[in-house]
Amino acid sequence: MTRETGTSRTPVRDALLRLEAEGFLQIVPKKGAFVPPITDGEVRAVMQARELVEDWCVRQVAPASEELTGELESVLAEQERVIGDPVTFIELDRVFHRMIVRRAGTPVLAGFYESLRDRQVRMGLYAVANEQDRSRAVLDEHAAIVAALRTGEAAAGVALTAHLSSTMATLHLPDVAGRGGTEHSVAGLP
Repeated sequence: MTRETGTSRTPVRDALLRLEAEGFLQIVPKKGAFVPPITDGEVRAVMQARELVEDWCVRQVAPASEELTGELESVLAEQERVIGDPVTFIELDRVFHRMIVRRAGTPVLAGFYESLRDRQVRMGLYAVANEQDRSRAVLDEHAAIVAALRTGEAAAGVALTAHLSSTMATLHLPDVAGRGGTEHSVAGLP
C-alpha cells in the first residue's frame, strides 16, 4: 500500500500504532490489523461516562439562551433533512451534543468528551442503521432535550437521561444505570 500511494512506511506504522493505542485497531504480529468488536462492557463504560459529562453540562447551560436553543434547532432541522443518511445523521448527532458540552465552558471536560464521542460513533451508526425508526426517535429525543433546556436544569437532565437510556435499549443493553456487564461483543457491532 505504501508503494501505491508514495508514502513511506513510518507514518503509516505510526498511524496504525496510534489507532491501536486508542482502542480502534488491534495489531496481530505476522497476521495484520483488524477492527476489534465493541464489547458490552465498553458500550456501558462509554455511555456511563457520557451520562456523567452530558448531565453535568446540560445542567450548567439550563435554562439555555435563545441563541443556544436556536443553534440546536438548526442542527435538528439538518438531521431531519439527512434522516436517510446514517453517517451524516450521526455526524450531526455529534455536533448537537458537542454544542451543549462546549457551551458548559469547561475545556477539560470538552476534551474528555471528544474522546468518548469518537468511540460512540460506531455505536451510533449501528443504532440508526440497524433499528427501524431510530433516527426518528433520536430527533424526538433531541427535540425534548432542547425544550427541556428552555425550562430548567432538572428537566434537561431528565430529557438527556431518557435519550441515553433509549440509546442503550437500542443497543440491546440494560439501562446506563446498570453498572455490571459482560465482555462479549454487541450483536452485529464490529
